[in-house]
Amino acid sequence: MRTLISNPTIINEGEKFRGSIVINNGKITEILRGDELPRSQCDEIIEATGLYLIPGVIDDHVHFREPGLTHKANIYSESRAAAAGGVTSYMEMPNTNPQTTTLKALKEKFAIAAKNSAVNYSFYFGATDKNSDIFTRLPKRVCGIKLFMGSSTGNMLVDREEKLAEIFGKATLPIAVHCEDSSIINANAKKIMESEGSDPSVEFHPIIRSREACYNSTKSAIELAKRYNKQLHIMHISTSEEVGLLEMTGDKKLITAEVTPSHLTFCDSDYHTLGTRIKCNPAIKSSQDRETLRNAINDNRIDVIGTDHAPHLLKDKEGGALRAASGMPSIQFSLQSILQLVNENILSIETLVEKMCHAPARLFKIHNRGYIRKGYYADIVLLDPSKTYTVRKEDIISICGWSPFEGRTFDWSIRQTWVNGQCVFNDGEINDEVRGKALSFDR
Repeated sequence: MRTLISNPTIINEGEKFRGSIVINNGKITEILRGDELPRSQCDEIIEATGLYLIPGVIDDHVHFREPGLTHKANIYSESRAAAAGGVTSYMEMPNTNPQTTTLKALKEKFAIAAKNSAVNYSFYFGATDKNSDIFTRLPKRVCGIKLFMGSSTGNMLVDREEKLAEIFGKATLPIAVHCEDSSIINANAKKIMESEGSDPSVEFHPIIRSREACYNSTKSAIELAKRYNKQLHIMHISTSEEVGLLEMTGDKKLITAEVTPSHLTFCDSDYHTLGTRIKCNPAIKSSQDRETLRNAINDNRIDVIGTDHAPHLLKDKEGGALRAASGMPSIQFSLQSILQLVNENILSIETLVEKMCHAPARLFKIHNRGYIRKGYYADIVLLDPSKTYTVRKEDIISICGWSPFEGRTFDWSIRQTWVNGQCVFNDGEINDEVRGKALSFDR
């Protein structure tokens, strides 16, 4: 069936123009400008005057908790939340149960997603100090290798120099790294517990998981990547000092970086009102750090905006800096939260599309996604810039049932999300018959 999406404002590859697109057999077959008409008759016409059309968001960093932690989330629930948030593809992390550190566990995750994911998907392979020999046998649909150079679950914390060198030396895919120095964190925790007790207030979280812990680990990762000439993607940058380590120029940068909507939205003063709901690793830090991160989006030192969507039940968030679980759900409202920054003139909508759609596709070499181009998959989002949206508890799709954005009103609404040419989300309704595909990579 040929579908015409007629007359939206299209944002793509640095351009903003009024036009239309034609979708057929899951792909974009025509891109029309102004009043251009399609070459042949369409079976369906969607009137989109006054709306904005962007490529589907590609989230390079999510935790969907399946298998093993499905009381918090699962691939079915969180991929539906993704669709409602304009996210058409995601790359999921390996710290599940069992961890995705074997070929068997990896295969099982892809099988679950093929059956249950509403949007497109790939999975990281988790590096340990014992599994680097597997790297050459990873299937091509794997997006990258995830390395925890800070605290993690199970045996995925790797902080011995000889094992890190082995992983970087053998890596055949982009290395996505969580950078926090565990020895510094442990020393900070011990010192603060001496004065504040066994579970200090959450306000101490950015002091325990300090800027020094982030900077030292990130600096070490960059040095390893340069030594072994390996592509490094630093996840969830949180400090001004780390930004200072990054370069601005080049589409083929060896070192790239991600920032989350949470670190772009919140700062340490928000612990007083939101408490452990915004407790995450690395910690949300000062307003000055937030300002630096926002500037680094615009000057290209930070390449990607990804969520680190990490749902926990609210009971798991009880406690303080040490007892409460770290992580928050964010994928359903990530696009709207960054669109809010567009309305506040912190970044342009063209920059949003670059950081949330184009850059993830380009950096990970995702095949035929992330852009509005003829012949590419029709992964697209229609946005309404004139309809406000207030986050209500009853609208939250994630199993955990809460959001740090609850009660917040956004100036933009997501009207439709299309995956592989099928409308999976339409004005508040999910089409449960739509299933995404495994991402493929041009490498």
